[in-house]
Amino acid sequence: MTTDQDLTMDGQAATAVFATKGIDVTTSKDQGVIKVVKRQGLDGERPMVGDRVTVHYTGKLLTGKKFDCSRDRKEAFCFNVGKGQVLKAWDVGVLSMQMGEVCTLLCKPEYAYGSAGNPEKIPPNSLVVFEMELLKFEGEILTDDSGIMRRIKVKGDGYTNPNDGSSVEVHLEGRCGGRLFDVRDVSFIVGEAEDKGVPLGVDRAMDKMQKGECCILYLKPKYGFGSEGKPEYKIGPDRDIVYEVTLKHFQRAKETWEMDLTEKIDLATGVKHKGNQYFKVGLYHQAVVQYQRIVSWLEMECGSGVEQQKRIQSFMLTAHINLALCFLRIKDFSQVVDNCNKAIELDEKNEKALYRRGEARLLRNEFNMAMEDFQLVLRVNPSNRAAHAQIYICQSKIKEHHEQDKKIYANMFQKFAERDNKFGKMKRRHDESMRIGMNGEVANKKGRWTQDCPS
Repeated sequence: MTTDQDLTMDGQAATAVFATKGIDVTTSKDQGVIKVVKRQGLDGERPMVGDRVTVHYTGKLLTGKKFDCSRDRKEAFCFNVGKGQVLKAWDVGVLSMQMGEVCTLLCKPEYAYGSAGNPEKIPPNSLVVFEMELLKFEGEILTDDSGIMRRIKVKGDGYTNPNDGSSVEVHLEGRCGGRLFDVRDVSFIVGEAEDKGVPLGVDRAMDKMQKGECCILYLKPKYGFGSEGKPEYKIGPDRDIVYEVTLKHFQRAKETWEMDLTEKIDLATGVKHKGNQYFKVGLYHQAVVQYQRIVSWLEMECGSGVEQQKRIQSFMLTAHINLALCFLRIKDFSQVVDNCNKAIELDEKNEKALYRRGEARLLRNEFNMAMEDFQLVLRVNPSNRAAHAQIYICQSKIKEHHEQDKKIYANMFQKFAERDNKFGKMKRRHDESMRIGMNGEVANKKGRWTQDCPS
């Protein structure tokens, strides 16, 4: 790649420099984006489609007039490259850059602001120039807890993605610490990948992929093989793993709006069974996926008769109670409380929902609220021994908490008293020194007056 430290910015001279020193970085080689490197970046990887990139940029017309600059705002700009979030020229240009690189891009209107331009800033059908600096890039984060990160090697086709229940055919290559441990073609149902030994993270990334896409997934242990590891692959507990995944083909499952109520209820039976199977073997995250499918299907349904309404309520109640139990196991206590609340809305005297909400609140150190929940359990079932035991624990925790507060406040008051005593002594010393000082000054003045006056 050629470099140019002093790129001229005046009209024809600028385009001449690009023509002689620039390189066409468009895939179609239509001269839509011509790049001249001003400062070489670090050798290594370039951004991939979907990566989160951070850049500084300055946009100018060929006249040299600046119309936008991130540095003037003293704030770098972030976006997911190759996703159509910015000008097409930026997607094309940034994908060609290395970390730390500074370059200038000459952009045709169809890659920039088009025939409309930008009112008051950019005339219609204008060539524009951007100076870009690539500050950093990282993979696209697919989960709120950053447990799955994706980098796209080959962009897929079309605009549809697999949904839960889709049948997919993929090619997998799994690595741990650089060692290849899994190479195969495999078919599975999205939401049930565990049945084929496919990690949860690969399963959860499916709804972001397109047919033909090849991506690299960086999986934290929660989305890989967890605290158990995978002995058959010689992978120990709590290890990060990497999977390269190519989505070869998929058949989408019906969406909620495509199914009638009878079909949803029939499917819910099998999905609940699958969730229970996962739960029994400790695959709580996989069980959550199944129970949440039931909620998504039935939460807006009312039913056409009493019996149908009862079946819907039964499925919804079971799904929320089971979700609460799964989240209790994975220590997501806010989700436990949320699902218990929804179950209690359906059945205010549901013993399991009240008890599990109490458990979650106790584990969140909300002792008084937890004790209220266990007391409600006893109103429903006075013989519930576990609730009696939990109330005793709550009372002990509350007492312990009060004792700790007493010690904290006692220490606090003792420190305050010591501080006040210290400041009191300092103030008395200060007042005494001031008094002595003032008396001495008066005496000196008196002596001088006596000497100066005639006898």
